[in-house]
Amino acid sequence: MSRIGKKPIEIPSGVTALVENGELKVRGPKGELSRDIFPGFGVSLEGSNLVITPPAGISEKKSNSLWGLYRSLFSNMIEGVHKGYEKKLEIEGTGYRASVEGAVLNLNLGFSHPVRVDIPKGILCAVDKSVISVSGIDKEAVGEFAAGIRRLRTVEPYKGKGVRYQGEIVRRKEGKKAATAGSS
Repeated sequence: MSRIGKKPIEIPSGVTALVENGELKVRGPKGELSRDIFPGFGVSLEGSNLVITPPAGISEKKSNSLWGLYRSLFSNMIEGVHKGYEKKLEIEGTGYRASVEGAVLNLNLGFSHPVRVDIPKGILCAVDKSVISVSGIDKEAVGEFAAGIRRLRTVEPYKGKGVRYQGEIVRRKEGKKAATAGSS
């Protein structure tokens, strides 16, 4: 039995959940999300809780892992439409800059040309000095977009230049030492 999957998901006030045609639809103050339910899983509303039951006929190991996965996905949907998600990225390096123009994020990351990244629908980007804030209601989309920005110029370990998550610790390496006049 899955320890995560068996926990009911509490639905906060202001959020409504609807199960129909093998799909869970969640609506809240921040927006609306929907996701297909894996065939065989039972999703039911019991008061202000969402309860997920595993299917019969699938091996217990696979059933437990999918049960926990779908419970986490549905919980993230409910939290997303209620509070939203945000990731912050820091840009560090001489001449490294970022700006938002409409639905495009412009990044100067030390390349010979500026990098233009289209901001996906449902994601908001804001730039304050050297900090990029990526926010939205879909945890998966926010995380994937932030990871894509970080991947453009990962932090190098010698000078610490690049794009990193706020609070991320980068292990620094010591550079090569200059050779001293050898004594024979």
